[in-house]
Parts: sequence; C-alpha cells; structure tokens
Amino acid sequence: MIQLVVSVLLFFVIFFGLAFILNMLLRRTWLMAFIYPFIVLLIVGGISITEYFKSPVASFSLAFEKLLLITPVDMIILSSGLVGTIVCGFVIKFLRKSGYQMF
Repeated sequence: MIQLVVSVLLFFVIFFGLAFILNMLLRRTWLMAFIYPFIVLLIVGGISITEYFKSPVASFSLAFEKLLLITPVDMIILSSGLVGTIVCGFVIKFLRKSGYQMF
C-alpha cells in the first residue's frame, strides 16, 4: 500500500515538473497533457520508438493490447501523472493571471 502512495505521488510530481519546464520553454500551457497519452503508450508498450515509425499500425495495436492488460494499480499510478499535467496547466494559467509573464 505504501508503494502505491509513493508511486502516485512520484508520478504526479514528475509529470507536474516536466509539464512546468516544457511550458516555460515552449509557452504552451496544455501541450504536456496532450503528449501524455503517447508517453503512457511508450511506458506500457515496451516497444522502441523507432518501431513506431517503422511499422506504426502493428506497434500501436500491440501497445493498445498491452494497455488493456495493465492492472488497476498501474492505471491509478499512470492516471496520477495525467492529473499532474492537468494541475500544472491550471497552475500556469493562475500564475499568468497573477502577472508572472515568464509562464
């Protein structure tokens, strides 16, 4: 149980931070939230990135098959990363509204 809590917190913080840094570099608030499903496919699928370009149909179908086989605990952990990117988007919008122009 403690591993689940630590993993959820870790994924939330990691993807919040990645989204924050990506936003500071590219100034796109919701970009990481749109990229996150592809990152999940890379994590779960276990297929190299080059395979997605060599044979995209087979690679994506295999990745989606593996995605359907993950456990509910893994789904909770991966969902916390998505929540981290979404919360980051709202934080960035709040910071911009408050006058911080670098975000």
